[in-house]
Amino acid sequence: VQLQASGGGLVLAGGSLRLSCVASGVTFSSYAMGWFRQTPGKEREFVAAISWTGRSTYYADSVKGRFTISRDNAKNTVYLQMSSLKPEDTAIYYCAVDANRNWAHSETLRYDYWGQGTLVTVSS
Repeated sequence: VQLQASGGGLVLAGGSLRLSCVASGVTFSSYAMGWFRQTPGKEREFVAAISWTGRSTYYADSVKGRFTISRDNAKNTVYLQMSSLKPEDTAIYYCAVDANRNWAHSETLRYDYWGQGTLVTVSS
């Protein structure tokens, strides 16, 4: 299984970015996908998750109303649209797949496969 995340970069506070994550080696359309983020010295934290159909989503309180997760099963891709970015959103963002469950959830340890991460830097 490989997950390739992209779309990170440097953006001013209040700006937007869209992250993408392409999966291979897994039946992408069958499983839940999640986005997480991590900063140095901190534990990886949940950001957003989406069910196998895309009909159900789940967000961390810190990003609710600003970030939107979506997926295109035909392209084996999950997206994270980030708007109204804040400096505290600066982190390495990781996508992950739970190859045992199809519902959206935030349980980090249940995600089996992870991408390499993409860096998002929000400057003030």
